[in-house]
Amino acid sequence: MPKSQVRKKKVYTPPTDVRPTATAATRKPSPVWLPITAVSLIVVGIGWLVVYYLSEQAWPVMAWGYWNLAVGFGAMVASLILLSRWR
Repeated sequence: MPKSQVRKKKVYTPPTDVRPTATAATRKPSPVWLPITAVSLIVVGIGWLVVYYLSEQAWPVMAWGYWNLAVGFGAMVASLILLSRWR
């Protein structure tokens, strides 16, 4: 039986107009304060909520009422935003 002919595939070259302009080597690393601040905000947010619930809504700020929840969750959302910028 005769052997079939082997076809050679062309080497793929991506188009030049679609390539990203900034490479990973040109991007600067994130500053040292960014992960420290993000972790601190997570700890403060969770601590704020734990204190709020364990004190039966008397602490940290009694006059704010349920806005204490917004402060705790807001601190955690702020840390999430900071961590999304971390390289």
